[in-house]
Order: sequence, then C-alpha cells, then structure tokens
Amino acid sequence: MTKRINLALQGGGAHGAFTWGVLDRILEEDDIEIAAISGTSAGALNGAALKSGMIRNGREGAKEMLDWVWTEVGRLDSLSLPEWMNAWLPDPGILSLAVEYSPAFAAGDGLTRALSPYAWGPLYQNPVQPIAERLDFGEVCAAGGPDLYICATAVRDGKVRVFSGEHITTEAILASACLPTVFQAVYATCPLSGEREAFWDGGYTGNPALFPLFQPELPDDVLIVNINPLEVDRLPVTPQEIQNRINEISFNSSLLRELRAIEFVQRLISAGSVAEGAMKRVLVHMVSDDELMNRLSVATKLVPISTVILQLKEAGRRAAGDFLYHHRDDIGVRQSADLVKMFN
Repeated sequence: MTKRINLALQGGGAHGAFTWGVLDRILEEDDIEIAAISGTSAGALNGAALKSGMIRNGREGAKEMLDWVWTEVGRLDSLSLPEWMNAWLPDPGILSLAVEYSPAFAAGDGLTRALSPYAWGPLYQNPVQPIAERLDFGEVCAAGGPDLYICATAVRDGKVRVFSGEHITTEAILASACLPTVFQAVYATCPLSGEREAFWDGGYTGNPALFPLFQPELPDDVLIVNINPLEVDRLPVTPQEIQNRINEISFNSSLLRELRAIEFVQRLISAGSVAEGAMKRVLVHMVSDDELMNRLSVATKLVPISTVILQLKEAGRRAAGDFLYHHRDDIGVRQSADLVKMFN
C-alpha cells in the first residue's frame, strides 16, 4: 500500500547536501509518495530540483536533477564515492575546521563582518543565481507532482511569505537563501500583495514553514529533514562559532514554535476538546544527524567542498535508511518524533 508523506526541508547552505542524500534514498522507495514539499534556502533548492525532475522523468528524473544541482554547487567530478575511498577520506569535521581556520576563510569572514554586501558594487554576485536560473520553471511550477512551497522573509514587515505555483521563480529561490550579511536583499513579487518587495532568508521566519502542509487534501505525516542541530555538545567560543550558533537557534526557533502548536492541537484532539476532523492531527517524523552536524562548522556551510558534500550525501542516505528501517510502519499510523522533548 502506498504511503503518502509531506517533506519539510531545512536550510543550511552547503550542508543541504545531507538533504540531497535523504531525498535520494526516499526516492528509491516506490511505495512512498511525496505529496508536498515545504523548503527554505537549500531546502527550497532541493525541493525545486526534486519537483522539476519528477515532472520530467519520475523518480529517476528527480534523482538526476538533485545530482545535477549538487554537482553545480560543489563542482564535483563524480556524483558518488567508491565505498573503499570513504575510509581514506579525512573526517568531514576535520576538513570543516581546516577551512574555518584557513587564512582565506578568515579574511572572507572578516570582510562580511566589516563590509555590507552592498559595498561590492559591480563585483557583487550571488553564486546560487546561475544554478537557479537554469531550472525549468515550467516543471517547477507544474500542477502535477508534489505541491511545492518556498519560504522567504519580507524585509519590510519581518513576516514569512510562502511562494507556490506560478509565484515560484528564480528570485523566490534566491530570496529564500538570502543571508543578509552575505547577500544583497533579493527583490521578488510578493505572493500576497503582488508588489515587488525585498526579501531575506526564509530561515528567520520559517525553517521551513510547516503550515502550508496542513491542507486537508494532504496527508497527515510530515517528515522534517533537520540540518541545524537542536543541541550542541560544546560551548561556542570563537566569533564564528558564536555567530553560527546564534543563527542555528534563530533558524530553529520558528520551527520549534510550529512544533509546539502541533503538539498543543494533538493534546486538544486527544482530550476531545475539539471535534475529530475540525483540526488536522499532524504526525511528525524527523531525519537528522546532530552528531555529524556538531562536528562541522559554519565554514562548510558557506564554502562547498566536494568531498564534504559527498560525505554529507552518504550521511543523509544512511539517516533516511535508518528512519525507514525503524519507522516505515509508523507512516500514516503514528508519530515517531518526540515533540515535547524537542522544545522542553
């Protein structure tokens, strides 16, 4: 029997390659149908690639489009590593620290703190733009395949905007991934007002937004692919570590607020305080690897390294495989995530 799920894909820069691996593994399961996707930043790019490929050539097309996107991100010569090679590669945490403490990264990080992205003038460029521009938006915005929702934050009022259907454009994807200390604000047509507005990263208000997935025609199950660790195992002490953790907490806070609301509704339904069917009983599942993400640094979020990207993909495939092994039978039946533990 086919199991229908919704996907909620977090942002996290180049660490979004972990989500690539998760999606790559899930797409191999013919009995799991992806009904809808809500994505922010790297999650938006992953979602758009999956939708485009799915329209073009089903599951294989989706896998091929995700491969293409991450090949472009990392300029990879190969889309997979031989199994024997993994044992000889440096630990991704060591590579991440090596980049963080390199003179080039330190200089670049210092510039982003001292200079506005508007100071670069004609030298400014957004590295994601050439990738987003090459997506087929006839496929991305098609009526068929999974529903797709992309989140960005309106600079004017600080509120979340959700782009869907014909509102999903190159600008919407760039807006969703626009860290304001690194990139200039992205102007896109607001899906609410129809006016051109400036947008920043969607992670500030929805990482990703879950409420678009509460439509009555969509399944109850939401699988969150979590990139930003909810807990850290050591105190951040360097300026880069402190700023990175501030961003993680900020980006996770919007998700935790929605999870708290979901848990509240679950309690109301269980207590009989609202009629069955009056409110959607969302079943939350999560795929993550906090142990790995805690070993990485902000450096490999901002600087794509081909070997780290490929290792993140393999980690995502393993995490998705573990989820399917332990919780496949929970889909459509019960929730596997402990929400109270997450926000208490």
